[in-house]
Amino acid sequence: MTDPAAPATGAAGDGVGRERFLTDAAARGLSVQLVERLAAGSLEEAAKILGIQPGDIVKSLVVKHKDGSYLFALIPGDRQISWPKLRSLLGVNKLSLPTADAALAATGYERGTITPLGSTVAWPVYADRSITGRRISMGAGQHGYSAFVDADALTAALDAVVADISEPN
Repeated sequence: MTDPAAPATGAAGDGVGRERFLTDAAARGLSVQLVERLAAGSLEEAAKILGIQPGDIVKSLVVKHKDGSYLFALIPGDRQISWPKLRSLLGVNKLSLPTADAALAATGYERGTITPLGSTVAWPVYADRSITGRRISMGAGQHGYSAFVDADALTAALDAVVADISEPN
């Protein structure tokens, strides 16, 4: 396990994002377990490294609204976002995934490290209902790190809307 009090370095991706993540979690009273891990080439490999099932890894997807704002969609790794369900929930007819550069600009996190915790803008969070009642793993703001957290505590701390927004891969 990594020491959350370890100093962050100044290079992008070298600890600054991880420190933002940990600072925000602490400010929200959210207990997270940070773990350093090897790089993985697939969801299945990441789950094996972490000793969990692929569905216990939750992807933090940045979604662009047609008005130019963003939101986070928390989706289990073994499922995919359901665009019709999310559009219906939001009452809009157009949503999209931004480019990697736009996602970085919107959150301060590179793809593969994105999390609502510590995002440079507190965009609204929508969590798929299938994550409730579970301990999940998610990005921790820096490549090579994952965080374990109680999904119910996470959604409460983020004031997330919990709804059916995914479908099987």
